[in-house]
Amino acid sequence: MTNCEFCQIVAGEAPASIVYEDDVSLAILTLRPMSRGHTLVIPKEHAASPADLDAETGGHLFKIATEIAGLLKQSEVGCDGVNYWLADGPTAGQEVYHVHLHVIPRVEGDSIQLDGDRLDPSRSEMDETAKEIRRVSEGTT
Repeated sequence: MTNCEFCQIVAGEAPASIVYEDDVSLAILTLRPMSRGHTLVIPKEHAASPADLDAETGGHLFKIATEIAGLLKQSEVGCDGVNYWLADGPTAGQEVYHVHLHVIPRVEGDSIQLDGDRLDPSRSEMDETAKEIRRVSEGTT
């Protein structure tokens, strides 16, 4: 996809600070990091949404992300913890329509947060929601 900035990076047509690369994925530092070492793990093949990935590629991206997290903890970048974040669609905050899994290093007292109102469903409401998801998964009506 020629107008995708991540496809351009994969093709070597745009610059990137590469953390890791293999035949399936590329891990790069993001241009607008939330913390030092904030890394994006992307599939080399274009996929706008996680639903466009096969299970093997999706699993591989997460495997690489966890390895990057370990490297961040061991490096001079250092961190006390890591957040993994993947936005799927504009409502979720996706801005670049090529799957990218954020690996965000965290340290005690940083200002990074995912905050919002929380629901307080009853167990029966949760059971009904779970039933609805299973219904769709099973293809029943």
